[in-house]
Amino acid sequence: MAFVPPPYPHDRLEPLRAVASAVPGGMVDASVGTPVDPMPEVAVRALADAASGATGYPATIGSPAYREAAAAWIGRRFACSVSAAEVVACIGTKELVASLPRALSLRDPSRDVVLYPAVAYPTYEMGAALAGLRAVPVPVDERWRLDLSRVPEADADRALVLWLNDPSNPTGVTASPADMCESVAWARDRGIVVASDECYAEFTYDESGAPVAPSTALIAGLDGVLAVHSLSKRSNMAGLRAGFVAGDGELVAYLGEIRKHGGLMTPAPVQAAAAAALGDDEHVREQQQRYARRRAIAAPALEARGLVHDGGPSTFYLWLRDAERARDGWAITTGLAETGLLVAPGEFYGAAGVNHARLALTVTDDQLALACERLVS
Repeated sequence: MAFVPPPYPHDRLEPLRAVASAVPGGMVDASVGTPVDPMPEVAVRALADAASGATGYPATIGSPAYREAAAAWIGRRFACSVSAAEVVACIGTKELVASLPRALSLRDPSRDVVLYPAVAYPTYEMGAALAGLRAVPVPVDERWRLDLSRVPEADADRALVLWLNDPSNPTGVTASPADMCESVAWARDRGIVVASDECYAEFTYDESGAPVAPSTALIAGLDGVLAVHSLSKRSNMAGLRAGFVAGDGELVAYLGEIRKHGGLMTPAPVQAAAAAALGDDEHVREQQQRYARRRAIAAPALEARGLVHDGGPSTFYLWLRDAERARDGWAITTGLAETGLLVAPGEFYGAAGVNHARLALTVTDDQLALACERLVS
């Protein structure tokens, strides 16, 4: 049977986009999570300085400078040791997430299951579909944490890869180091590759909203583990498409060879900008503060509408539940669109999210003020 791609989730919001846009003053779009704040000046300068020299093909696996900067950042941020040889560049991380199951299935065609959190970024499931594999959601508990004990053994025996995502999109929940080690051990015992999507690691907060040290799956050792990172959110570089994968040296080298054959090259000026951004922590602290401040402003205004955040304190997403009327996610989304605020229904992130909606705090301070004014009026 021919594969027919399903509608892209956010394309299904077009009718509500029209509703929100018709509100006087225009729409505040908090549905996607695309950064709106400034790119760090150090990255902008590096991008411009490298542009005139970008006449040749860039290194597919990443320039030595980029890979060394990524390895140094991992060591500095997570207190984990990886070498530049254990890092490979990718074009943002969405393409890596979507293509990884296919690449791993070529390496081990005996396994045909992709495990991913039951409430999660939809590309984990789509990556399995694009590879012709079976996507199996891992149940989550009442706190949105993975419950690997509920994975059927038949699926575990056939699993090729286990996706982790901490901090979580869309819930904001973060695994502890012990949780990470336990998940890696579970997968390692069964010969399953762990792919840990840690793109929101810099936006790990405690319950008070203060930034705290993030977790990484690499603390459990590199064997069978891949950690996926992006500059899109950390450094507001989503439009440049810069990311990398680090971890198990054999797996990283294998992915690098496949990517060479596929011509999956991050432009050289983008690599230079990414290396510069990874070496600068000050702009990240500023961005952490922006999102913490926006969360503190948005939450009370939403609560005035009966909407409460039902997830963890991390990332820049609010995982909204109607505490008063128990509406489903589409009803929440429709109600907010009528105020001019566009969010995403929880169904986009799996059936377990059907009674929630996700709001991204990637809006300007002026847009947030407008949205909150409308919510409380």
